[in-house]
Amino acid sequence: MIIALRALKLGDFLVAVPALRALKRHWPEERLHYAGPGWLSPLAELTGCIDELLPTPRLEPLSAKAFRPHVAVNLHGAGPESNRVLDALEPQLRIGHGPGGPEWREDVHERERWCAMLTAHGIPSDADDFRLNAPNDPSGHLGAVVLHPGAAYGSKRWPPSRFAQVGTALARQGHEVVVTGGPGEDALVQEVVDRAGHGVCAAGRTSLPELCALIADASLVICGDTGTAHLSYAFGTPSVVLFGPAPAWQWGPPPGTPHVVLTAAELRRGDAFGQEPDPALLAVDVDDVLAACLDALSPGIRRAGGERHAR
Repeated sequence: MIIALRALKLGDFLVAVPALRALKRHWPEERLHYAGPGWLSPLAELTGCIDELLPTPRLEPLSAKAFRPHVAVNLHGAGPESNRVLDALEPQLRIGHGPGGPEWREDVHERERWCAMLTAHGIPSDADDFRLNAPNDPSGHLGAVVLHPGAAYGSKRWPPSRFAQVGTALARQGHEVVVTGGPGEDALVQEVVDRAGHGVCAAGRTSLPELCALIADASLVICGDTGTAHLSYAFGTPSVVLFGPAPAWQWGPPPGTPHVVLTAAELRRGDAFGQEPDPALLAVDVDDVLAACLDALSPGIRRAGGERHAR
């Protein structure tokens, strides 16, 4: 048995997929258990490598949930709390940063961080192996443009009035525009729909499987630096991603893929948990986003993405 601990959110799960696949390739006969939030179960199935999800919403003890594993892997961090959770399992082999493993680095992309850690432990890993399998059920919105205005923290939220302006412009061009939201974001979604007017609809209370189907079927996704952005990377759906407090080099899409990052990096305040939108995010205007959308939606054109600076 392998237990991989990462009791974090959607985007954190998706950047760890390459490392999880590497673990399963290295020990194909071992069952791979992922210790993380239970609501991620639908995504665990789409990785094709996780055998069981151990519901772990926080860094709580795992000893009551798991037998002594062959391998315990810390994909959560390098702090004492996560290490204590795994050490308590008394695994035959412990993999992580720090003593016996590589030092923690701040200057690498999150996907590369965990693959480099495994490689240092003698487990070959490929940071580009991040794509998910396609969902089984269609969304009913094939080719739609998805707007996702929400984010866990205000620092990552582009103003809803700007999302509405983008939605209005795209609907006038004949695109089906669908607005999605996470738990507790019903009012935000409705505000964007009401401001945008005719041609823009809400996806309603979107479950994780429904969100996956929408993103996989979409022609374009427009969102902030959130788990939804990472879903667009995972399904290969072109996206326009608005970055604020976090640097794109650490959390953004891989180069050479159909994803465009818009930001004003020189204005970044870097308060990831703040309530006010980051200045690097606010510097991106509606025209910047519509120009990027025009590129992404032009028939017969699939341009490689990259980071662009707000004008």
